[in-house]
Amino acid sequence: MFSARFRHRSVENVRWHVDQMRARGLRDVRFITPTALSYGSQDESPNLAAVEELLASCKEGIGPDGRVFFGSFPSEIRPEHVTRETLRLVRRFCANKNIIVGAQSGSDRVLGAAKRGHGVEEVRRAVRLGVEEGFQINVDMIFGMPGEDRADVDASLGLARELADLGARIHAHTFMPLPGTPWRDAPPGDVDPATISEVDRLSQRGALYGHWQKQRAHAQRLAAAAEAYPRPGRSRTILPTLGDSC
Repeated sequence: MFSARFRHRSVENVRWHVDQMRARGLRDVRFITPTALSYGSQDESPNLAAVEELLASCKEGIGPDGRVFFGSFPSEIRPEHVTRETLRLVRRFCANKNIIVGAQSGSDRVLGAAKRGHGVEEVRRAVRLGVEEGFQINVDMIFGMPGEDRADVDASLGLARELADLGARIHAHTFMPLPGTPWRDAPPGDVDPATISEVDRLSQRGALYGHWQKQRAHAQRLAAAAEAYPRPGRSRTILPTLGDSC
């Protein structure tokens, strides 16, 4: 939406807001970012010195009765950024016992098409390290991704089961096109009946949660709206009929 570069508040700016929160009796500090450990960095590598400075200042500012949350909703961590060092940094300054890792798919082909910048193995490694370091790991996964075939869907379901067996929980979503992403013009996703049944089984064993069903219904409304009111330059015929896995 604002070009492909990070836009981070300075530590001083964040600290001012934390001080104002404390003065008003607020005690929980959270961050909004799709890649928490990218704070202070303009490339793909975490800047742990900048992250430590941020968290230390926030923890000091909110005081002994306050709590800092980082790496949990709404500040997920990219799987390739998860190391023992980063996890211990979070544990040192933060109150959250859970970490959200963005996997999105269990198919390396789909991850490559989405230009995610990581593969399935990085997700496995992140979950193993997180569990070993004592965190509850929640893994974001999206169903109905553009161009998925049956093999891709089966790979995602297989990864979800594997991660659940390791102790993670799957946070399920239905695909929605977002501005500024490679798939901003893709049709909203749908989930086929076989996948719904498998996702329901994971949910019943307590290994999966999320509002993916509501998102699925919303995706259908988005598709209908896009068909009825196409953006300038887009044809009404560009969107396929929902029903197949997108």
